[in-house]
Amino acid sequence: MALSRLRHPLISRVPSLLKARVLSCSYTTRRSPYGTSTSANFIPGLDGNLSRSPSFSMLTGVCDSSSKLRWIGVKYFSSADSSHVILQMPALSPTMNQGNIAKWRKKEGDKIEVGDVLCEIETDKATLEFESLEEGFLAKILVPEGSKDVPVGQPIAITVEDPDDIQNVSASLASEARVKEKKPTNQAVINEDTKSESTTNINTSELPPHVLLEMPALSPTMNQGNIAKWRKKEGDKIEVGDILCEIETDKATLEFETLEEGYLAKIVAPEGSKDVAVGQPIAITVEDASYIEAVKNSVISGSGSPQEKTAQPAAGSEVTAQKTNVNRISPAAKLLIAEYGLDASTLKASGPYGTLLKGDVLSAIKSGKTPPKTASSKEKPSPSHPSHQQVAVSQESRSDLKQSDAFEDFPNSQIRKVIAKRLLESKQSTPHLYLTSDVILDPLLSLRKDLKEQYGVKVSVNDIVIKVVASALRNVPEANAYWDVEKGEVVLCDSVDISIAVATEKGLLTPIVGNADHKTISSISSEVKELAERARAGKLLPHEFQGGTFSISNLGMFPVDRFCAIINPPQACILAVGRGNKVVEPVTGTDGIERPAVVNKMSLTLSADHRVFDGKVGGAFLSALQSNFSDIRRLLL
Repeated sequence: MALSRLRHPLISRVPSLLKARVLSCSYTTRRSPYGTSTSANFIPGLDGNLSRSPSFSMLTGVCDSSSKLRWIGVKYFSSADSSHVILQMPALSPTMNQGNIAKWRKKEGDKIEVGDVLCEIETDKATLEFESLEEGFLAKILVPEGSKDVPVGQPIAITVEDPDDIQNVSASLASEARVKEKKPTNQAVINEDTKSESTTNINTSELPPHVLLEMPALSPTMNQGNIAKWRKKEGDKIEVGDILCEIETDKATLEFETLEEGYLAKIVAPEGSKDVAVGQPIAITVEDASYIEAVKNSVISGSGSPQEKTAQPAAGSEVTAQKTNVNRISPAAKLLIAEYGLDASTLKASGPYGTLLKGDVLSAIKSGKTPPKTASSKEKPSPSHPSHQQVAVSQESRSDLKQSDAFEDFPNSQIRKVIAKRLLESKQSTPHLYLTSDVILDPLLSLRKDLKEQYGVKVSVNDIVIKVVASALRNVPEANAYWDVEKGEVVLCDSVDISIAVATEKGLLTPIVGNADHKTISSISSEVKELAERARAGKLLPHEFQGGTFSISNLGMFPVDRFCAIINPPQACILAVGRGNKVVEPVTGTDGIERPAVVNKMSLTLSADHRVFDGKVGGAFLSALQSNFSDIRRLLL
């Protein structure tokens, strides 16, 4: 929409001379399963070719978290002697191809002085402040605050020198937007004819001034979502920041906030809607309350036509079925027709010379659209006829079969659908290596008991296991890695971020304990409890479950001795933790003599990506785990 609005009818010429400044950027090193960057200084040439796509924006500044970036755009002149400057999303790092508008510091119509901060842009490295190099007025914000994944080179705002030009720019953009809006509307109406009856047809050309809210992409992997709950009703007043609805994504249930004030005129996707595609309209808002009824009437009248059109082919299909002529019936087809009590005249014959084949009858039975044969007085057989008895017996056997095979469809949540897809991809594309080892659990249980009795600190076995695994990953950095598919090489991760599997009603979630190797057992325990509660409530933020370098799945609270877990890509490892069992083993006493003793042992199974882990790395990691479990108290140092 922003690009179409900028095809301004008043633009006539572009100045040929532009001033360019050098941009110097410094970056820090950080590696994770989602990207790798190296320390470097980036200095573009003086020709101003900084953005990926053709861009006239000129930038100057230093790219770090505290820096401010300055720009100037391209001046356009019209026949009315009014000029404006188009500000575009720049490329602020060598790897950047899109950015987010974190916050607008200036509002439309505000006076801009040299050095004023216009907005904050969140890049793949840091959040930068943009300063103006020229004075003027902010005429139009094309990309609103909170916009995600804005491509490099896309216009984001327009500035003017004269305040009188603000209205001209806004009016021109509004008229252009209406022209552009009519074209996709017609196409949308055409497309709606081919969709199912459940899709609402919205003819925006008949609506008063409005905003069409679409299903947003709330996570990188999201392509559809479910409307879990509408917080606002039709006709309600909405303010900036109000929560409109709760959307169930492939990761969690997130709140959808409004960026503008107005009124909720129409809910297009009702509460409980499933698999709503990203970009599909879900609601309509208006600025004036008087437009609400007009929007409701337009949407209702528009949604009736597709249903009427879909009803016509249904009537036509019935006429076609009535006119179907079957000249011959194969013996196998006759048996099926008699067994299921079907009317042969309603079946479609695919054999030569109008012959009804066995496959035709089976297809009709499978489709469920076969009406039973209506009994007439001429064809009414006697009860003693053997064929009547055979049909009766077959019908009774079918009813018994249906009763014995009774089942209930359990709808899958969006999270479970994504989990099923990812696990299948993991098993098909990742070569799994399984390594198993038993560890003695008594030192861990003794430490847990002492922490509770002496210090009043309650921690779980899983909390201590997280600390043990994080310490082992720090000692064996080769195990804290992942496989880069594009480069075809192993990439080591700098931070130890442990993903813990949490079972929820909607599916399995993996919240992350970041930098677990640097945290104490008590802090890990507190963080795990908080993350688990928020995961079960569906309140996790995206950065709290996306990423991670290593996963732990613990079924020790169930009667599960050992199991093999499936790797969660792009990670390369997951540790399956079983329950502790008492076993009798020879234990060497202080006198050096071995005697039988009862010890608690726990089974650990490591599922690793064989492209990252070979026998040496896997053995070294399990050895580090064994060492940490045997001398558990050194983790307190």
